Amino acid sequence: MSALDTDLFRQRLLDERKRVADAIEYLHHENPGSLEDESEETPIDNHLAETATITLDREIDYSLEESATRALSAIDAALERIEEGSYGLCRSCGRQIAPERLEAIPYATLCIECKRKEERS
Repeated sequence: MSALDTDLFRQRLLDERKRVADAIEYLHHENPGSLEDESEETPIDNHLAETATITLDREIDYSLEESATRALSAIDAALERIEEGSYGLCRSCGRQIAPERLEAIPYATLCIECKRKEERS
């Protein structure tokens, strides 16, 4: 992969990293306290349905945060591969990952053939 291509992907990864980090920060800002803190604001008025809604909303936020954290790790790993000079190489077969795949998923670690094999296993 040429240096120009790597620079382009590095910038895309940095932009995506900022977007994901901002999303995680937003989730932390939206859920600063514990679930108990949120549901005990008015303990007398809390109904089971209100508590269930709060719990569901919090679980959704936790799932989003977990997914964003995994994406952030994958982005950081891709940035490390750029620095090491191994970015764009399939971790399974060692061949070049198609530029179109990297355009779609810049932190991809497998070529499309190896990804398909992994999903079938």
